[in-house]
Amino acid sequence: MEKIDKRLVSAFMKERDKFSHKGDYGHALLLAGSLGKGGAAVLSARGVLRAGAGLLTVHIPGRLNNILQSSVPEAMCTLDANDNHLSVLPSLEGFNAVGAGPGLGLAPETGSLVSDLIESCRVPLVLDADALNIVASRPELLARMRRDTILTPHPGEFDRFAGPHSTREERIASQKKISRKYGVIIVLKGAGTTISLPDGEIFENTTGNPGMATGGSGDVLTGIILGMLAQSYTPAQAAIAGVFFHGLAGDFAAGSKGERSIIATDIVESLPLAFK
Repeated sequence: MEKIDKRLVSAFMKERDKFSHKGDYGHALLLAGSLGKGGAAVLSARGVLRAGAGLLTVHIPGRLNNILQSSVPEAMCTLDANDNHLSVLPSLEGFNAVGAGPGLGLAPETGSLVSDLIESCRVPLVLDADALNIVASRPELLARMRRDTILTPHPGEFDRFAGPHSTREERIASQKKISRKYGVIIVLKGAGTTISLPDGEIFENTTGNPGMATGGSGDVLTGIILGMLAQSYTPAQAAIAGVFFHGLAGDFAAGSKGERSIIATDIVESLPLAFK
């Protein structure tokens, strides 16, 4: 099991060209939010932008428009026909990477949207949260995923589609097996987050702390990974760098706030220090 540390991540991070523009850093599409869960979309969107994506469009239910437009003015928004949850997959044309899951909810129409996304997406894709819960209820979707699709479950979400596990070691063994079988990248979140690749490689993160065990932290991680994908990092690189910088930002937040008081917004606000 290889350790994810500064040496590993620095080896593939790209410098920004002096004469570059926002179009050089990709256009990400984030499908997120439902009534009562607009905060997840906000946190994830901020993660995308802090990770360096050039452009971000967030597709949200109609009632979340004012929340997103005022909380993340740097992002563009497209509105679903349904006011309370996502119901129809928007056009994927023109996007360099897509992310889905934070705060989506489990409405039947949203389930169909996630299924359509998996079937039709031809650019790098990261799935989290309720998108994974939808996959757990429709296990046939695993076999339909494009190779190197990134899944970011916490242990509970992982067990919903992989079955129950008694120990961390058992769960990691299943993680490796599923990555090989379906050709997906799994980011199994938690203390010492592990990443499994389709070729059987396993990586373990070295950054992060217990203060990051707080609502919204995973939404930020999804955003960071999506932002890296939009900038044309490979899915494996995006997953590895995403968990490293997410954990490092959490460590900076713990240094200034203390572990007990960290909230997900603190992680977002510490990302510039982590990247610097």
